[in-house]
Amino acid sequence: MEVIINSVHFDADQRLLDFINKKVNKLDTFFDGIINAEVTLKVLKPETPKNKISEVKISIPANGYLFAKKEADSFEEATDMAIDAMRKQLSKYKEKIKSK
Repeated sequence: MEVIINSVHFDADQRLLDFINKKVNKLDTFFDGIINAEVTLKVLKPETPKNKISEVKISIPANGYLFAKKEADSFEEATDMAIDAMRKQLSKYKEKIKSK
């Protein structure tokens, strides 16, 4: 699976990029048909708490894509929450396919 990471208005360090790649690649265990994943990292307002946003968009065959967006105090935490939401969506999508 191809993983594309975009950081808006800042440069993400290698440790953060490795963390995101590791987390996103684990989604393959829930659904084999993932084409690619795009992760976008943004900082809302630097002076406020919970200002880090992680958006995860996964392309899947036939249906298009699944999307999750989460806010937290750190990019790692926001990405964790977005990946958890994506796991739930993938599980529902997989059940939907099995029932057809």
